[in-house]
Amino acid sequence: MARVNPSPKSLPEILPVFPLTGALLLPGTILPLHIFEPRYRNLVDDALRAEGVFGMIQPVVPRQDNRPLPGAEKETPELYKIGCAGYIEQWEKLPDGRFAIKLKGLNRFRVEAELPSLRGYRRVKADYSAFPDSPVQPRWRCDREALFNALQVYCKAHGLNVQLNQLKEFSDVELVNLLGVALPFHPAEKQALLEAPSFNDRNAVLLNLLTLGAGPDASGSEVPKRTLN
Repeated sequence: MARVNPSPKSLPEILPVFPLTGALLLPGTILPLHIFEPRYRNLVDDALRAEGVFGMIQPVVPRQDNRPLPGAEKETPELYKIGCAGYIEQWEKLPDGRFAIKLKGLNRFRVEAELPSLRGYRRVKADYSAFPDSPVQPRWRCDREALFNALQVYCKAHGLNVQLNQLKEFSDVELVNLLGVALPFHPAEKQALLEAPSFNDRNAVLLNLLTLGAGPDASGSEVPKRTLN
């Protein structure tokens, strides 16, 4: 049975990080993770002994399948300078030692320096000051009509099934963040969404990606359909 953790009282300056291509965590969003590598089991174990906080960050050079190869634990690929810290809101430790967790985004951070690894996982000195990501979402508004129109064209081009009625239940902030996390953008495009300074900027990046990503298929050619989860 999954256990539930309270939100942390503070953000650690020394932050364990989990490098993962294509995994976008934004403040307020939930990222399910299946933790099976020994070094990241150690990370989760150590985080749970504290307040459950660690950071998600992408390698600069994408790793297509994110599957560890022999000797991968010794590699230190270059990381982007900006990631997002989250806390383990729910977790379950499986009989074989793996973890199934849900990480909730808290605050973006900038890497000031990388520190020596601990029990196989990487750690950074994190600076949160450039990103005042309030847990209380502001009453920010986007142009929903423009966003939904762009989304429909993008989804048609990529064979995605999206239920607009379900999306209408989310606030504008939640909607922009959810689409940024859920849509199959390139890792560098996800990084652009993460690094956008404000909600207006993130919304502009999202609209750009939807428009550019629609491509020639938007005119009506048939592609196989998938469901957007």
